Amino acid sequence: MSGESRISGIECRNDATDDERQQAKKMATNAEDNAFSGEPKATACSRRTGVSALVSGLGAGLALALLAAGCKKESGGAEPAPPAPVVPVTLAPVLEKTVPVEFRNFGTVQPFFSAAVKSQVTGILQTVHFRKGQEVKKGDRLFTIDPRPYEAALKQAEANLARETAQFQNAQKEAERQAELLKKGFTAQDAYDQARTTADALAAGMKADAAAIDTARLNLDYCYISSPIDGKAGDYLVDPGNLVKAQDVTMVIINQVRPIEVSFSLPQKDLLPVLENMAKRTLTVLAIIPGAEARPEQGELTFVNNSVDASTGTFQCLGTFANKEGRLWPGLYVNVVLTVAEERGAIVIPSRAVQVGQKGSYVWVVTPEMTAEARPVTVERALDGDSAISSGLKAGEQVVVDGQLRLVPGARVRSKPAVEAPKEPRP
Repeated sequence: MSGESRISGIECRNDATDDERQQAKKMATNAEDNAFSGEPKATACSRRTGVSALVSGLGAGLALALLAAGCKKESGGAEPAPPAPVVPVTLAPVLEKTVPVEFRNFGTVQPFFSAAVKSQVTGILQTVHFRKGQEVKKGDRLFTIDPRPYEAALKQAEANLARETAQFQNAQKEAERQAELLKKGFTAQDAYDQARTTADALAAGMKADAAAIDTARLNLDYCYISSPIDGKAGDYLVDPGNLVKAQDVTMVIINQVRPIEVSFSLPQKDLLPVLENMAKRTLTVLAIIPGAEARPEQGELTFVNNSVDASTGTFQCLGTFANKEGRLWPGLYVNVVLTVAEERGAIVIPSRAVQVGQKGSYVWVVTPEMTAEARPVTVERALDGDSAISSGLKAGEQVVVDGQLRLVPGARVRSKPAVEAPKEPRP
């Protein structure tokens, strides 16, 4: 029985083969018969059993060790978390001040006047009297067309008038003689009528000749083409020696650039404020040349179109500029700022303080305890490097203008010296 129990103790695994079980049973029986005291020889089953027992023992030991370590950690208590770092930021005050109400858009410079010069007579272009790009005054000579044919035409018209005048004088005297003879009864009525008709016809001919002379003189004057306006001459489009036909090709374009205009459009929602303030005073317009934002040209609003463009929902405006330095040039693209009024008591912060998140615009406000607070705001309009805030802030508060990326709600902050930022260009 003891041998069998020992065998059952050994046979703790079900994967032993029948041969192994029989061999183990035989070894147990031999051990009892020989009264052998000690360990039996290792069998395949006993070796596997020993390995399983070793693994089980190691696992239990490891578990006890981890448990002991956990208990030791719990008994020792959690280590304190390190204090949150203080974030250096640049602060700016929330100000309440008077700011301009401005409307901004882009515009195009156009000449105040533009004249496309054409010839009014046909002839050979004889002389060009200006240089390309020259400043010209009204009345300055630009071109000369060969005047000889028109001088001859004038002389012919004058000769015709002289002939008609001589004939008229003779016919007038004949009509007077016929009138005297008719009174005395020495001539017939039809003779007088014929003499009178001849004199009247020659008088009308004289008027026609005088008109022909005026026309010839005018055509002769047209041979000398002058500038109709003050302005800047462009390239001449016809070279000397070419035949120029009347009213055919443009010979040169003269653009008046002093003063000069800027054409721009505004959305229809801005129409009423523009009209109301334009009726009260002259509105200032700034034209900002890209790349020269520090020196805007100042002018005034002189024209608002009489209709809104239904296709775009905008209305056209014109600003007039003295352009004394000649910095504005026809066709130049500029940014336009129209000032229509002033708003008193506006809440203003630097535009760098405004951040954009999923819920809209917000700023980081620093509390008196020097902690950061994210606060949503409503930006009414952009100014020159600043933003006017309609809700969310009040005067006297401090907002963060630099260092926002490291902030979280409730973070402790400290003020650092401000770094001069480049001024944002006007749109």
